[in-house]
Amino acid sequence: MPYPPEFRRQMVELVRSGRTPQDLAREFKPNAQSIAHWVRQAERDAGQRRDGGTTSAEREELSKLRRENHRLRQERDILAKAAAWFARDKTPSGPSNS
Repeated sequence: MPYPPEFRRQMVELVRSGRTPQDLAREFKPNAQSIAHWVRQAERDAGQRRDGGTTSAEREELSKLRRENHRLRQERDILAKAAAWFARDKTPSGPSNS
């Protein structure tokens, strides 16, 4: 189960106040790597780190855009099938008299 955002914020604040991720991992049980990741993410979100990682806001926007893209593709596919169905209905049956 993921750790709640408030817990992660508290761990970040403790690291910023001088505690090490390793000490916090022994005391509070998430592993030190997770705590260090939370600290790096908090630094990105605050604009203090520019290491190519995405901020939480960017990840949220990307996720939203992916959902929207998926919905739009579904709508496009439905419209294409409907257009093909209507086009099939309009084709003349039998030989033409031209």
